[in-house]
Amino acid sequence: MQADGIVISSDTARADRLPPGQSRTVKWPVLHEGPEPTFDPTTWDFAIFPKPLVETPVRFTWPEFCALPRVKVFADMHCVTRWSKLDNIWEGVATCELRNHCTIAPEAKFVMVHCEYGYSTNLPIEDFFAEDALFAMKHDGQDLPLDHGYPLRLVIPKLYAWKSAKWVRGIEFMTDNRPGYWERPENGQYHMQGNPWTESRFGERTTE
Repeated sequence: MQADGIVISSDTARADRLPPGQSRTVKWPVLHEGPEPTFDPTTWDFAIFPKPLVETPVRFTWPEFCALPRVKVFADMHCVTRWSKLDNIWEGVATCELRNHCTIAPEAKFVMVHCEYGYSTNLPIEDFFAEDALFAMKHDGQDLPLDHGYPLRLVIPKLYAWKSAKWVRGIEFMTDNRPGYWERPENGQYHMQGNPWTESRFGERTTE
């Protein structure tokens, strides 16, 4: 849904916008694994791979990524640690824009998001390409702070915020679902999908 040129996340139309077990915060807590990376726009790149699921793998430089069409998204954010920050306006590149730059095989059913320092998270391709999903570069009109993912953060409003990975560097398409960093048993075995409305925080390694 769109209004005044802004994509409106459908969850913001719910009568009760707080999922089960969540509490609203006006602050924006900082949570991530590992140190904050340095950003060098002359060496930064973004990759889409692999063959044969992507007919021709793609690599964007920072200027090339910045030149892609922009969108704004009004959405809420829900963290698995039980806070929710409502009424965010994100600005960046819609995930569906990637379809204009590569041919993705129909066998691709899942996405692995690759980030700085080897961090990763997985999600179903339909969640990745949701209307309100984007690679955010700005939040509420300002550049993303480094500790919230600058220069590029994936935002998937319908899933818990660990799926909205910070410091994204690439997207891998997959035929089968496999766990990312937090989804692995040794790191906490977070849920493979992370749906806040069903409290899919931990446990089974199946999609909903």
